[in-house]
Amino acid sequence: MRLAFCGNDNASAYNISAGVLRNVCFVDALNLVPHVFLLFITFPILFIGWGSQSSKVQIHHNTWLHFPGHNLRWILTFTLLFVHVCEIAEGIVSDTQMKSRHLHLFLPAIMGFVAATVSIVYYHNIETSNFPKLLLALFLYWIMAFVTKTIKLVRYCQDGVPFSQLRFCITGIMVILYGLLMAVEINVIRVRRYVFFMNPQKVKPPEDLQDLGVRFLQPFVNLLSKATYWWMNTLIISAHKKPVDLKAIGKLPIAMRALTNYVCLKEAYEEQKKKVEEQPNRSPSIWLAMYSAFGRPILLSSTFRYLADLLGFAGPLCISGIVQGFQNTTNNTNTTEKVKDPSNSYLSSEEFLRNVYVLAVLLFLALILQRTFLQASYYVTTETGINLRGALLAMIYNKILRLSTSNLSMGEMTLGQINNLVAIETNQLMWFLFLCPNLWAMPVQIIMGVILLYNLLGVSALVGAAVIVLLAPIQYFIATKLAEAQKSTLDYSTERLKKTNEILKGIKLLKLYAWEHIFCTSVEETRMKELTSLKTFALHTSLSIFMNAAIPIAAVLATFVTYAYTNDKPLQPAQAFASLFHILVTPLFLLSTVVRFAVKAIVSVQKLNEFLLSDEIGDDSWRGGDSSVPYESCKKHTGLHTKAINRRQPLRYQLEGYEQPARKQTRPVEIDDVAIKVTNGYFSWGSGLATLSNINIRIPTGQMTMIVGQVGCGKSSLLLAILGEMQTLEGKVHWSNVNETEPSFEASRRNRYSVAYAAQKPWLLNATVEENIIFGSPFNKQRYKAVTDACSLQPDIDLLPFGDQTEIGERGINLSGGQRQRICVARALYQNTNIVFLDDPFSALDIHLSDHLMQEGILKFLQEDKRTLVLVTHKLQYLPHADWIIAMKDGMVLREGTLKDIQNKDIELYEHWKTLMNRQDQELEKDMEADQTTLERKTLRRAMYPRESKSQLEDEDEEEEEEEDEDDNMSTVMRLRTKMPWKTCWRYLTSGGFFLLFLMIFSKLLKHSVIVAIDYWLATWTSMDNTNEARNADDDKTYHVAVFSILSGAGIVLCLITSLTVEWMGLTAAKNLHHNLLNKIILGPIRFFDMTPLGLILNRFSADTNIIDQHIPPTLESLTRSTLLCLSAIGMISYATPWFLVALVPLGIAFYFIQKYFRVASKDLQELDDSTQLPLLCHFSETAEGLTTIRAFGHEARFKQRMLELTDTNNIAYLFLSAANRWLEVRTDYLGACIVLTAAVTSITEGPNSGFVGLGLLYALTITNYLNWVVRNLADLEVQMGAVKKVHSFLNMESENYEGCLDPSQVPKDWPQEGEIKIENLCVRYENNLKPVLKHVKAYIKPGQKVGICGRTGSGKSSLSLAFFRMVDIFDGRIMIDGIDISKLPLHTLRSRLSIILQDPILFSGSIRFNLDPECKCTDDRLWEALEIAQLKNMVKSLPGGLDAMVTEGGENFSVGQRQLFCLARAFVRKSSILIMDEATASIDMATENILQKVVMTAFADRTVVTIAHRVSHILDANLVLVLSEGFLVECDTASNLLLKEDGLFTTLVKTHK
Repeated sequence: MRLAFCGNDNASAYNISAGVLRNVCFVDALNLVPHVFLLFITFPILFIGWGSQSSKVQIHHNTWLHFPGHNLRWILTFTLLFVHVCEIAEGIVSDTQMKSRHLHLFLPAIMGFVAATVSIVYYHNIETSNFPKLLLALFLYWIMAFVTKTIKLVRYCQDGVPFSQLRFCITGIMVILYGLLMAVEINVIRVRRYVFFMNPQKVKPPEDLQDLGVRFLQPFVNLLSKATYWWMNTLIISAHKKPVDLKAIGKLPIAMRALTNYVCLKEAYEEQKKKVEEQPNRSPSIWLAMYSAFGRPILLSSTFRYLADLLGFAGPLCISGIVQGFQNTTNNTNTTEKVKDPSNSYLSSEEFLRNVYVLAVLLFLALILQRTFLQASYYVTTETGINLRGALLAMIYNKILRLSTSNLSMGEMTLGQINNLVAIETNQLMWFLFLCPNLWAMPVQIIMGVILLYNLLGVSALVGAAVIVLLAPIQYFIATKLAEAQKSTLDYSTERLKKTNEILKGIKLLKLYAWEHIFCTSVEETRMKELTSLKTFALHTSLSIFMNAAIPIAAVLATFVTYAYTNDKPLQPAQAFASLFHILVTPLFLLSTVVRFAVKAIVSVQKLNEFLLSDEIGDDSWRGGDSSVPYESCKKHTGLHTKAINRRQPLRYQLEGYEQPARKQTRPVEIDDVAIKVTNGYFSWGSGLATLSNINIRIPTGQMTMIVGQVGCGKSSLLLAILGEMQTLEGKVHWSNVNETEPSFEASRRNRYSVAYAAQKPWLLNATVEENIIFGSPFNKQRYKAVTDACSLQPDIDLLPFGDQTEIGERGINLSGGQRQRICVARALYQNTNIVFLDDPFSALDIHLSDHLMQEGILKFLQEDKRTLVLVTHKLQYLPHADWIIAMKDGMVLREGTLKDIQNKDIELYEHWKTLMNRQDQELEKDMEADQTTLERKTLRRAMYPRESKSQLEDEDEEEEEEEDEDDNMSTVMRLRTKMPWKTCWRYLTSGGFFLLFLMIFSKLLKHSVIVAIDYWLATWTSMDNTNEARNADDDKTYHVAVFSILSGAGIVLCLITSLTVEWMGLTAAKNLHHNLLNKIILGPIRFFDMTPLGLILNRFSADTNIIDQHIPPTLESLTRSTLLCLSAIGMISYATPWFLVALVPLGIAFYFIQKYFRVASKDLQELDDSTQLPLLCHFSETAEGLTTIRAFGHEARFKQRMLELTDTNNIAYLFLSAANRWLEVRTDYLGACIVLTAAVTSITEGPNSGFVGLGLLYALTITNYLNWVVRNLADLEVQMGAVKKVHSFLNMESENYEGCLDPSQVPKDWPQEGEIKIENLCVRYENNLKPVLKHVKAYIKPGQKVGICGRTGSGKSSLSLAFFRMVDIFDGRIMIDGIDISKLPLHTLRSRLSIILQDPILFSGSIRFNLDPECKCTDDRLWEALEIAQLKNMVKSLPGGLDAMVTEGGENFSVGQRQLFCLARAFVRKSSILIMDEATASIDMATENILQKVVMTAFADRTVVTIAHRVSHILDANLVLVLSEGFLVECDTASNLLLKEDGLFTTLVKTHK
């Protein structure tokens, strides 16, 4: 058959007698011209452009622009392409009805399609290179296309083609589209003026794109890339080569930064505040503020959502049409089709839509569009949610910085509440925003669904719908129950964590006293409670999953059974498979979730509002406003200052009606320079009662003022009142114009109004030591060195692993109180401010340090700088150094003046001070031996030294495989990153037990086979009915309905069983893993705890256990369900049309690569999101704790800036994570759409019967829903398996060897009775790969002897005490106690028979009785006796409950001395004949120490006592002294004999007081 443009079956086709334009054929040929013209012009340009580009690889985005009308142009072009597709289809369908090929019906349309595609590619390239002159070509093309199409349309009108004909409609639409595109082009010329104008407009790209740090390009790319996330490809593919880090994701675009959104929300909120100012009882609405700030994107997202939902109904309708058409073709094969007359080749739209292939293509396009809209809606809500969260965080933070201190201290706003606001409430609101378009999309979807079903199936559809609607409230009920169960689980797990934390902190004591099992059972009890509430949680989860799976089955069952019995007509496949029940179920399930979130969001908003309206500190203080303080306050206070200066003379006379003391002449600066003056001040902590009353004081400039007084007399409050932290009831605080007299450069550079302040409770940032000291000031090496020396921090810094670059603070290394205090003082000294407030800086320091700090830091460093210092202190011996003294009593000023004044005026007070000073001096002499600092450093060193030996534990998250071959080969590392951790998954699954695993797999497979069987049965039933209708229909019907019902029932039951088994297996696994972990860790060697940071172990019990408990089971369930659904669907389609398998191969390959790339990137982004969240939360809690310090320093602006940076970093990570999810979903959805298309096409050409075609297509539709879930669950599971892996890494640790060679029954009941100790050639090391710490020690200790062990730090004293308890590895020699070698005893027996008092007193939360005797073996009398010996009896008696009085966590409600005495009582309760004291008096005061010494001499007179001394003076009266040096025993004799050796080590130690 020859091809001809207008066909060769119609001679008149080429006849132009009626005029050229009247000929259809010519008009169609004319339509080709513009398209060919465009292709000719643009191809060379694109080639040249791309050729030059390929050298640069990728145009950098600093030339990207959007021309005016950018989005409109893309939308119009897409519409144009769609219309072209319709035109091609229409042409081809018309052509099939002709005798010969008519190219003119579809060739111009195909060319038009190509030209439209080229036009948009061309436009995109011009736009990204910002070269608008080339747009002229497009302009010409649009004009020509418009003209030719108009000619065609006019021609149709003249021929009188009716409007109902499809071709006429298409041509009309084309004319409109070309016209609009022409208008868009004209608009670009009008705005950019690139031709016809003299001065073309120069436009720069948005500043985000000029800043190369912005990598998030979603707002700047074209519409197609926005819809498909094409720009994400580079990131996701690069993740394969190297992990995604913060640098790779860059910064947030300006419009999404927290600051931008904060300003928006703040303005909206302020407006709401203004509105409700008149009505006192109404509070401003955050909802309205959020709506006015973020309403537009939410509306946009909802629009997308509606479009997607409406398109969602196209799927089932198309399937119904295809099945119907299929049925008709099978029925009408016998009727011959009529061949159309070529001159009248028009199709009506109804005929067009009856074509099965057209429907298949429509189905494909509808799916693609629906999915694109859905993902766009998700993305817009996500982005808005993130923006909202950023704005809320900034609002909360700004509010925190202005919170009144009394609010925090009086407990109206606890730190916990603030942390909840940040961590929970903002996220609740963000999640609500993600889900809120569902709130109004769901009802519409449900109503539409019911209407469509009614049209298809009549009344019986309503039965099914009723089933669904009636079961929906149950869903909601389950959802609320779930929330409750989760809350109770949370409470129990917090309690369990508290107990675990205590165990880990006191692990050394527990091991030494052999109490591990007692505390272990206590944790296990709490864990059982937690598991019980987890069981309810799991039950409700599985019910919810079950409802979700069972409701559609029930609805289908109800509908079809009703239909079978109420309708005479048999059920048609077209009706059966268009059943939209799955469309109804999802919205109902989601609706219950959304309603739950809405309720939570309402609560969150209430909490937020309460917080935002709580009290703030007064603005009238000099520190009002933000960082621009100095300038504003000058303006505000000018009047005040002049007044203060004028009134200075008379005031001074009032204050001191007597002569100034003589030292006035010696000071060059006059004392009447007052830096701060308080007149008639009454201050309160927000309760209205004045804490400080009648305060009239002055603080002289450039001098040292000391504030003294008893505990609780208001010294610290006075400082805070001056800083403006307290409520001023009356009176004024004047800050004078500092340093008028001294215009020196140094002084003028200082910030006049900022104060350096060191609070009583040291406050550290989570930052390096250096950052903590510098605190945002410029670094000056000399000054820094001077300050660290003055605070004697250098030795401490040297001990830290990275010197002053070591992280300290909550998440860093724990420092002792004294070290933290000195860092805070150093911070105050380092700042370049005129005024320094030090609140009791000596409280945690020993005497050497205090003196050093006083001399070097305060007298030298501060006085040389002529800075004004206010010092609160208890150390009266420093009074002579003070220039001015303020004595406080009961919230009032008792005296003010110099020491001389007070000596003359108030002799009584002076004498009182003198006696106190004497007492302090005596203590001083004693204290000279007590060197607390060396001790602190020792503790620090102990914590640090093991780190060198074993740093592997730090990076325990590394893959085990990597450790085996330590080659840093990139390819192997990448292979590891792309591999699923199957080994860990298997470990997890088997830890739930093999029986449950088998049950789960079996029930899952069975359930899915039954569900397939139900649909298969439906297909055979409906297909059969129409072949033989008359034959015994009733029996058939009953038979079919019966089988159908049985299958459905089985399906419903199996749904329940599977969801239960998965949860049950997850629970068992969680239970076993936690149990093993706890036992393994509690029985671990003490060395493990020295080396592993506590936080790391706790993390296994908190975060990781939580993931194993609550996150893995649902992920596993979802993963198996979606995978099996996809597999059963593919199986079903292949069964219906085997050819489908061929098409499946390329799709499968594409899917494999998509999931492979996505999983790696998703894992990285998830880790980034997690790791950036922690610093943000920490920054909030840190700020709330250090409010007074931040405000005193005037550093609010710096902290705000830091918060904004942290928020943005976290948001960009989250944004990329959600964009990656969208990337994946768009790709899997498009793959799903391709599967549907191939399934439709293959089944139409090859299909057996209409029922199976419908079945295959219905299954293909479900695939689109579940494909992306498979990948996302895989990715989630991979991340969650990390937790199992971390837990397993601890389970491989070696335990202590608890079994001995002797059976416990062979050990005498009262062993050791005598307390005789023989140490024979003892060698000890901490681990078999480390050097020995004790070498060949020999000693003999007689029963009842008092033995002292001494030596320099690190000589092995403590190791010897640990050797008695076999806490360290004795690899040679032995210790005999009462003739039994201790290495043969079971550990528990050995440790339960000896007593030890450690240097850190450890108490556990519980009763006093529990602390003394956790095993509950002793009588009350025995306990009281022990308390009496330890001098605690009276104190305990006075407590409520006596022995049952509660001890708070860590024993915080007792002083350190009292805690140490409790430890002594604990040792006494255990009637052991051997007591070891390991530096027990190191951290306590003199009085307690004397009690201890006395008790040891009397109560333990008949027992063997081994004392490890940190001060030699304690063991001078011991019967035997062992002197150790570097692990060797160098001297062993009585103290008096050893002192006779002039050059002996002991003599040197005594002389140097070490």
